[in-house]
Formats: sequence, structure tokens, C-alpha cells
Amino acid sequence: RDRRGCTQIKVDINQAKNQIKVYNNGKSVPVQIHKTHGCYVPELIFGHLLTSSNYDDSQKKVTGGRNGFGAKLANVFSKKFEITCADASKKKLYFQQFSKNMGVKGEPKIKDFPADAIEYTQVMFEPDLSKFKMKTLDDDIVALMKKRVYDLAGCSPSNVNVYLNGKKIQGIKNFSDYIELYFRKFGEGQKPTKIYEKVNQRWEVCATVSESSSFKQVSFVNSICT
Repeated sequence: RDRRGCTQIKVDINQAKNQIKVYNNGKSVPVQIHKTHGCYVPELIFGHLLTSSNYDDSQKKVTGGRNGFGAKLANVFSKKFEITCADASKKKLYFQQFSKNMGVKGEPKIKDFPADAIEYTQVMFEPDLSKFKMKTLDDDIVALMKKRVYDLAGCSPSNVNVYLNGKKIQGIKNFSDYIELYFRKFGEGQKPTKIYEKVNQRWEVCATVSESSSFKQVSFVNSICT
């Protein structure tokens, strides 16, 4: 949501350790006690179901999700789930670990954090592979996760640098660059004609001839692959 302050998104996928880490800088989740629920806001967001601010359908949105399910379900389907929130405005660094499918909640650990330091939020989780009838993070699911990181690079503002396993994704600063990935497989002189237009800040469209007789589409709504 912090489209001005966020300049880095980092995703690390450790296939051998069954561990995934997602980081972004920009405005942190506030490290403070929620007035109504009586617990810290990061715990509420990541560890309590049905807590979200995305309910008003009359409000125009550039974010996705509803009812705050996304991160919590990652927690529910993980053996271990850790959150770190660096809040410069409150001068606090927040860490909390959940385990056993969000069944065991560790106590928050809070340290001092410099007011002039870069704020960030980080999530680390170890999926409970048994819930998906898997023994390891197989190559197919890892490939899908990597594809989503490239999606991020294509859908994020041009000032956001996206990293995968410590390496900056090069050559994708906007949606037009992202579209080119689908044309890389064509040899010299074989690339089909494409028609691309950035209609406004909310809409970008590209059309080209399908390889097969059936219609195919790749689309995103508020950066969510549809």
C-alpha cells in the first residue's frame, strides 16, 4: 500500500530447507497495541482471522485481498511462521514466531529501532508440506513461486527493485517490459506483431495473435494474477 516509500521487494526461496522469506521496505505495520483487540497490531494482522480494513466496496482500490486471509492462511498452512516489523515512527523492532499451523503463538520480542532507519516488513514461513501431500518443495511449485516474483516486477511501480534469491531482476521496470518475456521464445523474424497501449494509470493492454486456435489471456487486477 505504501507505493511511495516501497522501493525494494525481496523474495528468497530455499528449496532444500523448505523456507520462504518475503521482505519489503516502506511504511511498516505499526508496532503498537490495538485499542479494540488489546494485542499488538502485527499479531492481529498475521495471527488472527477476520481482521482486515478492506471491506468498503464503494472505495476505489489499488490493492487486493479481502478479510485479511492471505498472510494468515500462509501462517495456518505452515509449520513455522515468523514476522519482523521495523517501525521507525514508534522506534520499535517487532519479532514474533508462530508454529504448528498457527496453533502455537510465541510472545512478541520488541527491541529499540532507530528513528532514522529504513522501515520494513518481513515474513518467513516453512510450509507444512503434509497438508499439500508433498514431501519437498518440488520444482513445479518453486517455478510457480518464481513466476510470481517476475509478476511482481512487472506490476510494481518503476521505482521498485525486485530481488529473487539475492539477485535483482533485470530488465523489467514496467508492464511493457514484462510482456516481452512472453515473446522471448520466438526466434529472429518469428515474433508476432503486438499492439500495446498504456491507457491510463490503471489500465495497460497488449494484444497479439494466439499460438493456438483458442483464446488465451494473461491478466492482473491490482497486481493479483487472474
